[in-house]
Amino acid sequence: MAGILTDKKIIVMGVANKHSIAWGCAQAMAAQGATIIYTYQNERLKRSVSRLVKATDNLVECDVADDNSIQDAFSTIKQRFGTVDGIVHAVAYAKKDELGGSILDASRDGYALAQDISSYSLIAVAKAASQFKLLTNPASIVTLTYFGSERAIPNYNVMGIAKAALEASVRYLARDLGPAGVRVNAISAGAIKTLAVTGIKGHGELLKMSEDRTADGNSVTLEQIGNTCAFLMSDLSTGVVGDVIYVDKGVHLI
Repeated sequence: MAGILTDKKIIVMGVANKHSIAWGCAQAMAAQGATIIYTYQNERLKRSVSRLVKATDNLVECDVADDNSIQDAFSTIKQRFGTVDGIVHAVAYAKKDELGGSILDASRDGYALAQDISSYSLIAVAKAASQFKLLTNPASIVTLTYFGSERAIPNYNVMGIAKAALEASVRYLARDLGPAGVRVNAISAGAIKTLAVTGIKGHGELLKMSEDRTADGNSVTLEQIGNTCAFLMSDLSTGVVGDVIYVDKGVHLI
């Protein structure tokens, strides 16, 4: 039986290792028939991703902090694959010393860096995809956010503010890319143990608090988040535009 993403080509940005939410999304989409194109930031991360992905033609370097790198990456993808049907943006970063204590201790540079990598990069990626006429009609862009965008989660600090900006960016991009048949949405994923989460001070307490607040007492899984991403990438979701979909097993309800 054909999957809901058969014959679709999708870019996944942000795989660091097998515990990454981006990897969960890639696995779920591949299971539904999609061809996955992976971007990586640098040679160190390429080695990590290469342990998971054997098709070297499907690996493309892209540092979202560098507009020239984004341009080069999307030019390469256009040459190798033609058009693509979607982009998963699962990229975020803040300095570790910005993810603890009081927001009053946030530095100007640390704040700006978190906004640049975690929020503006979505706009930069969407802009380049539009310039290269890379996306089909219909197409889908999905980014990853977190509940800390709307609640003052302990220690999340500048990242929570960056995620709030990211969600606002989703709405504006959905408005401006809609005429081209490109829908833009975000998944607000529940807290699970990833490389990104372990950078937050007291992350063990955060994970325990999140699990305790789920509807069934069990944390959300990579597979569950990935399956929602697969749906949002499929033509089954063409009516879902500019939205934030919670995949946290009810944590945001409490």
